[in-house]
Amino acid sequence: MTAEPAVTPMMAQYLEIKAQYPEALLFYRMGDFYEMFFDDAKAAAEALDIALTKRGKHLGEDIPMCGVPVHSADGYLLTLIRKGFRVAVCEQMEDPAEARKRGSKSVVKRDVVRLVTPGTLTEESLLDARRHNFLAAYNEVRGEAALAWVDISTGAFRVIPSSATRLAPELARLGPRELVVSEASEGEVARLVSDLGVPLSPLGRAAFDSDAGEKRLEELFSVTTLDAFGSFSRAELGAMGAIVEYLAITQKGRLPLLRTPVRESVSRLMQIDAATRRNLEITHALSGGREGSLLATIDRTVTSGGGRLLERRISSPSRDLVEISSRIEDIGFLLEAPNLREDLRAALRKAPDIDRALSRLALERGGPRDLAAIRGGLEAASEIAKLCAPFEIPAGLASAASLLLVDPNLLDEIDHALVAEPPSLLRDGGFIAPGFDPELDEARKLRDEGRGVIAKMQADFAQRTGIQSLKIKHNNVLGYFIEVTATHAEKMLSPPLNETFIHRQTTANAVRFTTVDLSEMETRILNAGNRALEIEKRLFETLRGLILEHATALGDCARSLSAIDVSAALAEVAGSEGWSRPVVEESRAFEVIAGRHPVVEKALRTQGGGAFIANDCTLANGSDGADIWLLTGPNMAGKSTFLRQNALIALLAQAGSFVPAQSARIGIVSQLFSRVGASDDLARGRSTFMVEMVETAAILNQADDRALVILDEIGRGTATWDGLSIAWATLEHLHEVNRCRALFATHYHELTQLAQELDGVDNATMAVKEWDGDVIFLHEVRKGAADRSYGVQVAKLAGLPPSVVERARVVLEALEKGEREGGGRPKALIDDLPLFSAVAAKAPTENPGPSPITEKLAGVHPDELTPKQALELVYELKSLARD
Repeated sequence: MTAEPAVTPMMAQYLEIKAQYPEALLFYRMGDFYEMFFDDAKAAAEALDIALTKRGKHLGEDIPMCGVPVHSADGYLLTLIRKGFRVAVCEQMEDPAEARKRGSKSVVKRDVVRLVTPGTLTEESLLDARRHNFLAAYNEVRGEAALAWVDISTGAFRVIPSSATRLAPELARLGPRELVVSEASEGEVARLVSDLGVPLSPLGRAAFDSDAGEKRLEELFSVTTLDAFGSFSRAELGAMGAIVEYLAITQKGRLPLLRTPVRESVSRLMQIDAATRRNLEITHALSGGREGSLLATIDRTVTSGGGRLLERRISSPSRDLVEISSRIEDIGFLLEAPNLREDLRAALRKAPDIDRALSRLALERGGPRDLAAIRGGLEAASEIAKLCAPFEIPAGLASAASLLLVDPNLLDEIDHALVAEPPSLLRDGGFIAPGFDPELDEARKLRDEGRGVIAKMQADFAQRTGIQSLKIKHNNVLGYFIEVTATHAEKMLSPPLNETFIHRQTTANAVRFTTVDLSEMETRILNAGNRALEIEKRLFETLRGLILEHATALGDCARSLSAIDVSAALAEVAGSEGWSRPVVEESRAFEVIAGRHPVVEKALRTQGGGAFIANDCTLANGSDGADIWLLTGPNMAGKSTFLRQNALIALLAQAGSFVPAQSARIGIVSQLFSRVGASDDLARGRSTFMVEMVETAAILNQADDRALVILDEIGRGTATWDGLSIAWATLEHLHEVNRCRALFATHYHELTQLAQELDGVDNATMAVKEWDGDVIFLHEVRKGAADRSYGVQVAKLAGLPPSVVERARVVLEALEKGEREGGGRPKALIDDLPLFSAVAAKAPTENPGPSPITEKLAGVHPDELTPKQALELVYELKSLARD
């Protein structure tokens, strides 16, 4: 009986480590490659589109294998993360030479140093510089719930009370890459957030224990109590503690540099649900990309941190009047100081991303360029502080400017230590400037002089042997060696040369030798080179430690740069786009004069589509102002654009921005709801109408009297009378129960009667002009009601066949006639109408071409006619007209 082949020591080590991470792909370091085996190799090869090979056998079967180079692993990691994988990175923990000392068959010690997941990325190449990369955790304790989140690439750490019904809207606001949940509640949370596509990472219930969480936080921030950070509920402590536990697991105990936790208040933010964010295209267009969104339209920031802060502000508009006013004041000042604004933006363009460089250095994933990023950020901050100094700047900008200056000795030390353009990798060396460290300079001199000696030795050997093609080369296996072509091999191997030149290796085209002198020189050079690199690594650690000592001040500096960038960028937008300063107040007023949709206006300008038609909107404005506008008018007239632009104006004002309008007075909006457009949700068995009803139900159940609601075409997805009754009841509920401000667009003209019955409802309509059977859209909003929808005319503009358009006119006239005469039952109408196939109503005849009069006029040049010829022409045209 044949014995089962033994498992090799290397494979035994691999299997032992892999068993600890069954849910992740194991990147197993072997020299310059990360190798994967078995099922990991099959999955990775398919996901990365790389070759699947074999390496040895295990239990009698071939072992599938694939690998990626260490130096380009980041790109492969990003692909795997985007495709839903998690990756355990297993590194060699010792030099192979150390392993050989334990025996020829000893395996290099290896261990997983990091578990790479979507929410724990820090590498510059894996992250979107202008977006946060949040890791969130949700926890429930005895009816209370909380959501905590961190961005380990910047250190941001926040928590907010969040009921189960608020979880999806909060996640839609934050857009986390990963959500940590308790194993006990995984199924329920998955149901609540299924629409958002956030990957869930379950942890044991113990990880969410509030007492244990409090202790973890106290250890993390080296305090004996969290009282200085605020008062946190049991649910909040459990959520924050779970995040810290998850980071300890994925980072193998090397925790990132987190700022102290901040408790956000639901009452301080405008509440916006996921459907509204999607409908209004706040940060992402309906197509899925950033282009075409409000954020892309207004983002003029010039720093990565500024881009992230702008996204946070428009994703989370404030309800704090002091905060809003301060932001608007900053923008107003910079709008009135264009020279300062341009100087600030020029300085900001030179500011690298301090936050993310600091995070990588704290996690020991940083390199020389992260040191350079800190230097560049400090230089930019110093320049901006000097620019601001001569001005009396508003309080918000002044507060930011006061935090720009970090200990000047830190900048001096980094600047003195680093070369102008350091390499990205620590192992490359050469990043410490000459003259900074005498010991390093000495080692480099020996190393570099050694290279000169090698060149001189090559010339001497070539002269001694008479072989001019002789070269001294180097590789990692042989070190320095002498190489000659195969044609000179016999000469080198024969006396007297073989007494000096010692044979090392023969290849297909060359023969390699060494000498005693060359070996000695190699030892000196290698020792000097290695010593220089070790000195640079030691100096890097010293600089890293010095930077981390100033981590708090550097974090404050980074946030200040971002805040100044956002204010300057929004001032730039206001100046170039003609935006105005809004008045935001504690009232229910909503008065927008000549408001515009920023995204549509930009698209019209880019595509040469003409000027945007501005419109007014006045809600809840004093005793005579209606809370609700009922908006009628044809499709394509601009109803949806009008609805969206007013919602975006409110959002921008409370984000602390100027707005696209001649003027705006906005009473604080507590909630923003939008039900505009719909699509079916086949994956969950929902029709378009069902999706519409679910979104409408959320509005009617949640909107308070400070909410702003925009509703478009409620009830259109079902039978006419069903839809009309639902729209009617919805409008009454908004008016009587929610008592909120609303814009309600509809094609149900019967609803316009409600303006006479309900005090808080006014009719408004999109103006159109009929001309020769066609409709011209004026895109103007006027008080009053539309009497028809012009659907047939719009269908004609869309390009429906003329026969279909004409048939639709006939049917429409018959239906309207039946309704007017009172006997218009559908069956009777159908009986009265001839079938389409036999209809006498013909399609409009094709254009017969130009008339004789037109042809005659085409050849006439008025400037060349005499009075007599002109008179004769009139008689001729009159004759042609009679014919």
